[in-house]
Amino acid sequence: MNLKQLRYFCEVVDAGSAVAAAGRLFVAPTAISMQISQLESQLGAPVFDRSNRPMTLTPTGKFLYPRAKDLLSQMRQLDEEARAVAAGNIGWLGVGFTRSTIFSLLPEAVRRFREKLPGIQLDLLEQLSEHQPELLRSGRIDVGVSRFIGDFDRAGDLTYTELFEDPFVAAVPIHSRAAKRKTVKAADLDELALIQYPKDPQSRYANQMVDLLRQAGGNPRAGHEAIEIHTALGLVAAGLGFTVVGASVAAANRSDVAFVRISNVRTQATLVAVTRAGDESPAVREFVASLALAHPQ
Repeated sequence: MNLKQLRYFCEVVDAGSAVAAAGRLFVAPTAISMQISQLESQLGAPVFDRSNRPMTLTPTGKFLYPRAKDLLSQMRQLDEEARAVAAGNIGWLGVGFTRSTIFSLLPEAVRRFREKLPGIQLDLLEQLSEHQPELLRSGRIDVGVSRFIGDFDRAGDLTYTELFEDPFVAAVPIHSRAAKRKTVKAADLDELALIQYPKDPQSRYANQMVDLLRQAGGNPRAGHEAIEIHTALGLVAAGLGFTVVGASVAAANRSDVAFVRISNVRTQATLVAVTRAGDESPAVREFVASLALAHPQ
C-alpha cells in the first residue's frame, strides 16, 4: 500500500467514479484502475463493490477511506511545513513534556516563547521523563521538560537545566476527612487507598511514591492504577482513594479534589529542562529561558 494508491482510491470515492477521478487527477482511467487493483491485491480484499452502479464501498473500503483521508491530510501538512522550513520561512522546535507540566508550567512557557519567536513552529509531544532522552538523541524533540525525584542520573551527552523544586502534596477526595485539614502526615492517608500512576513499565514514579510514604511512616495500601495523572485525579474525585502530585499541579484549581501538604514528606521533585549537549540554537535557548520564567508561584 502506498500514498499514490490511497490518493487514487480516495479520489474515486470523492468523485463518484473512476472516470471522474481520472479527470480530476489529469490521468488516464486505466491508471486509476491499475492503482486500485494493486491496492486491492495488497489488501487481499476489494474496496469497491462493482456489482452496484454506481460502485459502492465494501466493508474494507469503508474502513480504509476515512483513515486514508486523514493520512493524506497529514502528508500534505507535513509537505507544506517541511518546505517552509527548507525555505527559511519558519523554524521548528520539538518539545517533549510530562503530562503534569500542562497544569501550570508549559502553557505559560509556550506563551512567552511565542511572544519572542512567533515564527518558530512548536511540535509538542507528551512523553514521560524516562522516554525523553532517546527522543532527544534521535532529533524527534529538542527540549525535554522532565520531572525527577531525588538524585537522578545525568547522561553525558545531555544538558540538564534545573527549573524549580516542586514539593509533594496529597490529592484527596473533597469530602474526605483529610480534605478538611491544612496538612497531613503520611500515616493519616492510610485510611485511603493509594491511586498509583503512571502505569508504564519504564516509569519509577509509582514505586518512588510508595517508598516516600513508607519512609515518612505511612503504610499505603494499593488501590487503582491509572495510566496518567488526569485519570488518577478523576479517580480521586470519584472517592476511590488518594494520590500524590507536585504542588504545581494544585494550580489547576479542581473543585472536586483537595490538595493537602504532607508535612513529613520532605523530598521534592525537580523540574528540569533537558537538551542535547552543545545545542546552542537560539530557539532552544529561548524555550529553556521561557520555562525558567514560567515558574509557578
